[in-house]
Amino acid sequence: MPQASPRGTYLQVSESLRQKIESGDIGDALPSEAALMRSHGVARNTIRRALKALEADGVVESAPGIGWRIVRGEDRRSLAERMTDVIAEDSLSVGDTYPSEAKLCERFGASRTAVRRVLAQMEGNGLLATVHGKGRTVRALPTSTVRP
Repeated sequence: MPQASPRGTYLQVSESLRQKIESGDIGDALPSEAALMRSHGVARNTIRRALKALEADGVVESAPGIGWRIVRGEDRRSLAERMTDVIAEDSLSVGDTYPSEAKLCERFGASRTAVRRVLAQMEGNGLLATVHGKGRTVRALPTSTVRP
């Protein structure tokens, strides 16, 4: 970017990335932050603000261990929401076995770390219980929430 913009340099960068994504110039994953810094001639903070703006619009998402990837018509709910909804989608009742970490990773295309983090959150919220040697079981059914 040659000079300061009253609109905000990060917005110019995000718009440039959005156009490249929409035209198909970028595959499934964005280049690294360092590569984006070099190609746009801006600081890391500017790149991060641009990526956060695209994330807020549902265009990209952060994938731990991978970087930033493009969201293409996928389910835009959080991993926690999708994993909680497994109870209803799979018609699980209290006492039923919840799917394994491996099956959840495969089902949602998420890392084991991310799945474990959500499972711990679900256990903390009282939805799941871990039984040694048997895996996780449904402890309580989630309360329904109205989504906008």
